[in-house]
Amino acid sequence: MSTATRLRSALVHRLTEDGTLTAPEWSSAAREVPRELFTGSYFLPVAGSVPTRYRPVREGEPGWLEGVYSDETLITQLDGRTRPDDVTGGPVPGSPSSSSTLPSLVLRMWHQLGAEAGHRVLEIGTGTGYSTALGAHRLGDACLTSIEYDPTVGGAAAAALRTAGFAPRLIIGDGLRGDPDGGRYDRLIATCSVRYVPLPWLHQVKPGGRILVTLSGWSYANALALLDVTGPGEATGRFLPGYTSFMIARPHDRPPRPTLALLPGEERPSRIDPAKLDDWTGGWVAQLAAPSAERMGAGAAQILWDVSTGSQARTAPDPDGGWTVVQRGPARLWDRVEQAVRCWQAAGEPHQEEFGITVSTARQRVWLGAEDGPGWDLPI
Repeated sequence: MSTATRLRSALVHRLTEDGTLTAPEWSSAAREVPRELFTGSYFLPVAGSVPTRYRPVREGEPGWLEGVYSDETLITQLDGRTRPDDVTGGPVPGSPSSSSTLPSLVLRMWHQLGAEAGHRVLEIGTGTGYSTALGAHRLGDACLTSIEYDPTVGGAAAAALRTAGFAPRLIIGDGLRGDPDGGRYDRLIATCSVRYVPLPWLHQVKPGGRILVTLSGWSYANALALLDVTGPGEATGRFLPGYTSFMIARPHDRPPRPTLALLPGEERPSRIDPAKLDDWTGGWVAQLAAPSAERMGAGAAQILWDVSTGSQARTAPDPDGGWTVVQRGPARLWDRVEQAVRCWQAAGEPHQEEFGITVSTARQRVWLGAEDGPGWDLPI
């Protein structure tokens, strides 16, 4: 048994033991698809570096193969252009822009999608091609179409898939527009996050079909939703347990922005503890209330900045044990966040799985508890 085969079998065993792998078909895919073909090199963050710097790890180097078969996300591109093999010196700074998602999450999402033999599946975000290979192994090449936005990333994925013996239909383009040739799919899975559900998806997935997608925003808070398509342009669904995050789709990412300058504004006491925004769901609820705001800071010192309107909000502790907030601009960001967070607190601060979403051609609304409960519109 080769080292790669042994490490792959050990990973499958761990994922079976922890309940990630429950279907024999996906266990077979995980056991037979060689992840090393899709992660010939990758970046690892340098511990303690601020801002974070990344060192390349290349095929054959000590620890390379063990890293491939760790249950970790492996970064394969920085800043939309720099790949590990482009780096000739030491660690480099950058923002991750493509990766091979940790295997447990990839396989859990394929399970959650409920794709079965005979289903036609549209995958948004080919990335390295590892998830695509798993899907092609389970469903067959003819049933899987995958779209990648970045031509360089897509080209590398296509080569790796060919080497692994798979030939699904691959497209370079904007996956948020769906299949450029149209088509009717039974399932759609997205390996990037979006600010709202793109309407073309709702017309290309058949009524009765499903969409699995992570919803995010410009504060980069994430929540995984499983939607049932109820008609052309319409769907309803719930958010799922756990903690899922993906890089935001590049067409949905926040725009270029100048250096932040904190400006004077109106000051008042805060009615919530700003540290609630550090909670996984609390930060996401705040993002629902102010979807165009970027969040910075932590604990009692939070900063919200909406570059589209110039609005700002910043919090700080006060001497009496409470907190103050300073706001300026047309969008009263903290007012919106306070209202949403207090609504969530009144419900007992539940996890995202207590939320749902209803989508139509005119409106996309996330709601708490029941469809007629409190809710927030997504920025379509």
